[in-house]
Amino acid sequence: MPIRTQLADYHNPEQARALISLLNAYAEDPAGGGTSLPEETRTRLTSALAEFPGAFSVLAYHEETPVGLVNCFMGFSTFAAQPLVNIHDVVVLSAFRQQGIAQQMLTHVEQVARERGCCKLTLEVLAHNQPARTAYEHFGFHGYELDPELGGALFFQKKL
Repeated sequence: MPIRTQLADYHNPEQARALISLLNAYAEDPAGGGTSLPEETRTRLTSALAEFPGAFSVLAYHEETPVGLVNCFMGFSTFAAQPLVNIHDVVVLSAFRQQGIAQQMLTHVEQVARERGCCKLTLEVLAHNQPARTAYEHFGFHGYELDPELGGALFFQKKL
């Protein structure tokens, strides 16, 4: 199945609709929380992304149908004194999963990261989301630890 990936143009109405639709499909999935995005979020998402420094998204298309999305944000590694890319959302519509689309989008993200002089890609994944974990590990991601006695890194959040 031929898949095309491209950087999203947040100001392009068609691509903005695709991004919102794909992210909403992810939000409605159990892995995304199982609830639709609030209308306010859908209304202002792409303009907020366009204004956010270092945000970029990759869209995947099968023919003209949007089937995948990766949202990314530039960050900084103090230990390497270089930028990094945090992959925040990875979405592949359920009918298109297990076909290598996530791998193609991640390859595109990695190209962007290399062009921007980044030292690494980071992401978070739910512990029991085995299909996603397998896809990320296949791409070369793995958990990390700085000192084996302190154990692996954990991801925490505090909502404001």
